[in-house]
Amino acid sequence: MWYLYACVLLAGIANAVQPGQNGTLAKGFSQPLTAGLVVGIGAAFSILVVGLVSRRLAWPSYAEIAQVPWWAWGGGFLGGGVVVTQLLIARQIGAGAFLGLLVTAGVVTSILLDHFGWAGFDVHPATVWRVLGGILMIGGVALVAIF
Repeated sequence: MWYLYACVLLAGIANAVQPGQNGTLAKGFSQPLTAGLVVGIGAAFSILVVGLVSRRLAWPSYAEIAQVPWWAWGGGFLGGGVVVTQLLIARQIGAGAFLGLLVTAGVVTSILLDHFGWAGFDVHPATVWRVLGGILMIGGVALVAIF
């Protein structure tokens, strides 16, 4: 099970490095959003390779498609929005502030998602400790952004 945490740590490192890479790519093109298409193609290719190698890739059946809630289809658009902010904003505010805001907003939102069981998550109550953790993260990212 420890390797799952290691994978998440590596993903966190990649999440910190990726905005700089994407911003530099965008800066190199006459239109910065073109870099988003390059990033999307790279992501799709990565998923395709891992899916084929692991044999965990298959087209869904009509029955599978029909049972998915309408709101679950928007994840790609949200991911695209993250990439667009990387391309247009990350370099301007810096890696620390960008990733700090991104992660803190994600944690605070996740506390709400968990508490109410929204977006397919199991219910995990927003205890005083979880709320305090979110507040501390807000304070921490404020310090990173200000100084």
